Amino acid sequence: MSQEAFIADAWEVVGRKVSKELLLSDVYQTAKSSVGLPIAQGSDAARMFRMVLAEGRSLIAQRNAIEDRAVDLLKHHRDYPLLTSIPGIGPINALTILTEAGDLRRFQHHRQFLKFCGMDLATIQSGTFRGQTKLSKYGNARLRRTLWMAGQVAIMQRTNSFRDKFERYIAKDRQNTHLRRKAYTAIAAKMARTVHGIIKRGEPYRPFLEG
Repeated sequence: MSQEAFIADAWEVVGRKVSKELLLSDVYQTAKSSVGLPIAQGSDAARMFRMVLAEGRSLIAQRNAIEDRAVDLLKHHRDYPLLTSIPGIGPINALTILTEAGDLRRFQHHRQFLKFCGMDLATIQSGTFRGQTKLSKYGNARLRRTLWMAGQVAIMQRTNSFRDKFERYIAKDRQNTHLRRKAYTAIAAKMARTVHGIIKRGEPYRPFLEG
């Protein structure tokens, strides 16, 4: 399979907000150096590749349909443009947040919202034993998962306060999986605080680098 054929087949699988041709060219060249591309058009590998692409296109079509429906449902909601101004939050995440949390203005402080999401800290205790402090995870699991995913998307975008915080968090040891896991948790909590803050203030997200 040539690079041109690969790009044509994979075009619809790549997201809307990236340079598709550049990304797919990089993917092709990486695969070529690792698995010996190009491969024959009629080979089992080529057929499997097209099957995976077909499944990917189907999932993307479903996602786009859900996204379009979310936009239609939220286009007149006062909080929709505020939420989607935050890196990592698109129509589907915004719909999930508003559906699961309702009016965020009812939470007087971001700590109340964090507790509602199950992102407050809890310490395991038994008698005189005092264990490790972790997220309580007693709150709304769907909301917590949505904020976690939004954070993952945000740190993969261009420089913003989420990515800046993540990079500073893992700077000491970028390959440390425990440190990265703690960083992801910190980003999810920051996402929750940001969501609550912009709704309470009624102002869109303003990009900045944290000090």
